[in-house]
Amino acid sequence: MSSNPVRRILLIEGHPDAQGPHLNRTLADAYAEGTKEGGHALRRVVVGAIDFPLLMRASDWLHGEVPPTLKASQEDISWAEHVVIFFPLWLGDMPALLKGYLEQVARPGFAVGPEGAKPFGHKPLSGRSARVVVTMGMPALAYRWYFRAHSLKSLERNILGFVGFGPIHETLIGMVDQLGDAGVAKWQARLRKLGREGA
Repeated sequence: MSSNPVRRILLIEGHPDAQGPHLNRTLADAYAEGTKEGGHALRRVVVGAIDFPLLMRASDWLHGEVPPTLKASQEDISWAEHVVIFFPLWLGDMPALLKGYLEQVARPGFAVGPEGAKPFGHKPLSGRSARVVVTMGMPALAYRWYFRAHSLKSLERNILGFVGFGPIHETLIGMVDQLGDAGVAKWQARLRKLGREGA
């Protein structure tokens, strides 16, 4: 049992392939195992297993109904104290399905103030922390320093931070095709430790 405070943790698995097996699933499983070891309460969302439409118009985002299949996700986010998002870097960004999922759940009145509210006023999801775990084919340092981690910064600043999440931590895992069994095991151990700590 961990000496860290027990937390309510939501793990969002953002890989579009809900069947697996893939590295994101392996690492998410390790994190989930760690949360159990640490005595934390865990809920898990597999985005690729949810059937939902993409938003096509601003009016739908502002005034449309949240798809019934995503209402549980909003309840899970409201419940959570800490949200961990796993995804692979595709074409320099999160997969389109994950972006579509975030657009659907982050509706006015839930993740942002209602229409007409001050954009820098109260943030409805304040008080929650987050971790973003990203796997990629390139070296993580190249993504962070050469490409300036632009898509990750956009997620952290324009989505998570904008709706009130903070602090937001990152785990970047590069050169995934060259990890080998030993490298995967090393990252599993790191993610399990983070899960145990509720971090």
